[in-house]
This record gives sequence, C-alpha cells and structure tokens, in this order.
Amino acid sequence: MSTQDIFANWRASAPYLQSILRMIAALMFIMTGTMKLFAYPMGMPPDNSTAVYFTQVWFGGVLETFGGTLFLLGLFTRPVAFILAGEMAVAYWQFHSPVSPWPIMNNGVSAVLYCFLFLWFSAAGAGPWSLDAVRKPIPK
Repeated sequence: MSTQDIFANWRASAPYLQSILRMIAALMFIMTGTMKLFAYPMGMPPDNSTAVYFTQVWFGGVLETFGGTLFLLGLFTRPVAFILAGEMAVAYWQFHSPVSPWPIMNNGVSAVLYCFLFLWFSAAGAGPWSLDAVRKPIPK
C-alpha cells in the first residue's frame, strides 16, 4: 500500500471522525450542565451547589444539558451548535475576559474552544453518525 493510498483512506475517514468529535465534545459539555443543574458528577465550585433557578447560570446549565444532548444525538445540529457557540461567546466575554485578556489566565480556554468548535459544527453539520443524517441524507 502506497503512502498516497494511506492518506486517501485517512481522508475518507474524516466524516466519521467529525461525528466522533461531535459526540465526545457533547459528552464533556453535558457534564458542565449537569454540574450546574443536578450537582452531577459534582456540584458547582466552591461548595458543590446547584445553580439557583432562572438565573443566568441556570439557563446556561439548561442549554449545556439539553442543547448538549441534542448535539450528542446529532439532532438539529446546525442551529443548536450556533446557539451553543453564542452561549460560549457570552460566557467568555461576560465571565472570563474581565479577569484578564488572556484565556489561559482567566480560565476561559474551554469557553473559547467550545465557541469555535460549535461555530464550526454550525457550518459543517453533524457528520454521518447522527440523527440529522437519518432524517435527511447529506447531499454529496
């Protein structure tokens, strides 16, 4: 097998890796929501509490838990990803950036990465292993 064949096979696996990336990111994202809403697998720092109902943090937890679940399933991926990208942009600019302009110093790295990951998925779609692909086949 030539190097060219190996790269061609690797390129052919990109849509499936896209689906895997979506699922892994969703699982990590859902945990941030369940932490806020249900104190699972732990509560919010510093006291393991849950978010107070109808506060901005609570609404963030709802988006993270239920939007993350839709994202995990690959259902309505593009609009859900766009909304979640917006949530992460708000989270960064409202909560992280006032501390410092540098994400590594203000603990905003994950918010920035999620924001751009969700923005990319809003354009690219869920990939072949998704309910969106079952609902409406992706044109080639």
